[in-house]
Amino acid sequence: MSDGADHIAERKMQFLFALRSRGVTDARVLTAMERIDRGPFVRGYFAERAYEDMPLPIACGQTISQPSVVGLMTQALRLTGRDKVLEVGTGSGYQAAILSQLARRVYTVDRHRQLVREASAIFAALDLTNIVCLTADGSFGLPEQAPFDRILVTAAAEDPPGPLLAQLRIGGIMVLPVGQSDAVQQLIRVTRHETGYDYDELRPVRFVPLVEGLGRDG
Repeated sequence: MSDGADHIAERKMQFLFALRSRGVTDARVLTAMERIDRGPFVRGYFAERAYEDMPLPIACGQTISQPSVVGLMTQALRLTGRDKVLEVGTGSGYQAAILSQLARRVYTVDRHRQLVREASAIFAALDLTNIVCLTADGSFGLPEQAPFDRILVTAAAEDPPGPLLAQLRIGGIMVLPVGQSDAVQQLIRVTRHETGYDYDELRPVRFVPLVEGLGRDG
């Protein structure tokens, strides 16, 4: 192996070690995160930091979440491999790409047309054919494709949005950050039952706010 290949292999090993040390222990999730390189999803000045466990800025004032949070959120969904998943907040596309390795089909929506365009190009280049990427107001979900087995929201709302709860299948799971400010947010898991919803608090997090409407570029 060349020095360059050695260097990349070493960085990937450190990357996986960082995920495990921060609580990402599900073997299937770790395999998916080993398979999907974060590199193509981080552009420009920050590309060199793609393998660090930190959030990084992307276009449209958004961020790509730190990999350990991506792993923990994916793990919390308890994916079976047969699930139809809705992701609200495509962003860079990295989270959807991870989900594509663990779900039957992934619908991912973003309010910024530019992000949808860029993420779709990466999905095509990586031959991820089970992702449908759309420009839409994610706070209303995707009623024409509901119900969903799993829903993942990558932006913080004060409370779980009613339309998303309604689009969750009985027995389904939604994972999302909730909180009234940028400073105080909690990652929660919502499980839908025939008689209502169970809520589990998972960990403190920081996400951009969930905003209604399409972005100005949309």
